[in-house]
Amino acid sequence: MNGRKQGQTQVQSGAKAGMSERTGQRIDSGQVSAQENKERHWRTRKDPFEEVWDSEVVARLEKQPALDATTLFEDLQDHHQGKFGNGKKRTFQRRVKAWKALHGPDKEVMFRQVQEPGRQGLSDFTQLKAVVVTIEGEPLAHRLYHFRLAFSGWSHLKVVLGGESYSALAEGLQEALWRLGGAPREHRTDSLSAAYKNLMADEQADLTERYEVLCAHYGMKPTRNNRGIGHENGAVESPHGHLKRRIEQALLLRGSADFASLDAYRVWLDGIVRRFNRRCHEALEVERAQLNALPPRRTTDFTEQVVAVTTSSTIEVKRVLYTVPARLIGERLRLHIFDERIEGYVGSVRALTLPRVYAVSHERRARRIDYRHVIASLARKPQAFRYSQLRDELLPNATYRQIWTRIDAHLEPRAACKRIVGILALAARADCEQALGAYLLQRLAAGHIPTVHALEQRFDPQAGEAASQALSISESLQHPLAVYDALLPSQRMEVH
Repeated sequence: MNGRKQGQTQVQSGAKAGMSERTGQRIDSGQVSAQENKERHWRTRKDPFEEVWDSEVVARLEKQPALDATTLFEDLQDHHQGKFGNGKKRTFQRRVKAWKALHGPDKEVMFRQVQEPGRQGLSDFTQLKAVVVTIEGEPLAHRLYHFRLAFSGWSHLKVVLGGESYSALAEGLQEALWRLGGAPREHRTDSLSAAYKNLMADEQADLTERYEVLCAHYGMKPTRNNRGIGHENGAVESPHGHLKRRIEQALLLRGSADFASLDAYRVWLDGIVRRFNRRCHEALEVERAQLNALPPRRTTDFTEQVVAVTTSSTIEVKRVLYTVPARLIGERLRLHIFDERIEGYVGSVRALTLPRVYAVSHERRARRIDYRHVIASLARKPQAFRYSQLRDELLPNATYRQIWTRIDAHLEPRAACKRIVGILALAARADCEQALGAYLLQRLAAGHIPTVHALEQRFDPQAGEAASQALSISESLQHPLAVYDALLPSQRMEVH
């Protein structure tokens, strides 16, 4: 009406008011008042759920408000065959939604928090589910540890090869704090249910105590959100998605999710996180001034276990069998178990470092066998190779398993064992495992099985030359058998 008073046409004023030309004509003719805004209480069509709405639908919603519309609609279809077709489902969903808005229980309220600089840092684990990262073509089973400052949004990611363990949390957290150069006053995590799963009560208490000691070392107050309430850790849960989207986009831009090594993947991931952190540079400078100073050194970021080395030169750690150097047989090793490695100590001296391996599941066990640890003993009794329980794992890779299959098929059993053990001993001694394996496959494909001596001449000339010299010396010192005739009783009598 204001538009009409200003001289606008009926079409122009109606369009500005968001009504049709016909409605404008009715207003001009006085059939409808422009101020009329009556609330409609009647239905324009018959309610298809009138017979069941109060007696069945509302009754169930009042008893169980968590029931969703789809569940209720399918239940109606089961109890009233042929009466409620799928075309009525959307109508039913709107009716249920409206009922819950008017009569349902209160929903949970999210209370936005005021973030103070230096107050809170958060830790959580996440997984890349939309992409598969590979190392030299092999899928990398891993997850990401994510640390984030609540005020500035500064983030740190670490590749975790195992589960949500204490060692993974401790390593990732300390790495983040030392890269940051300070520590917040509070550290918040979820309930760490994966770290506590399948642990006895005393083990859970021990893990809790160690986590509290870790936080105390950096002057942080440890806090956790309630079990199953993920939004209480929302300051890190939500940014998971932003970081993962950046990673996925960067992989698309890179054109490949395959990396030459695990270290190459880590370096690339660090670059993505640095780019992500650029946007919070100014806020980070404000927050850094409020962080606690770091202690003089890091604290324990591993779990401990004491094991005895068996006569097979093996130890078992968390359902995984490892070989260790044979010189440690009979010793008790104190192990420091990190997420990616295991360090073994005799007394206070570190005696070995092993790459950590994880069992596929709680029901299955795994093995990590290094033939270098036991090859010296095996070389003295090569026939033990054929029926060894660890035979397949003593062969370092698929190339050597193929070599063994061909040698065993073409040589008699004793010679085959001696030949493959000699090859493994050469690979360990000359550190030529990959080159030796490739050469052997080539020669076997040509129908020739090289001798160990010939292989030594090619891959370890000094050892081969030393063996030849020893053989020639032993041959030159061989005495004629006639010399020993003088020792016979009949010959001694003739001499006398």
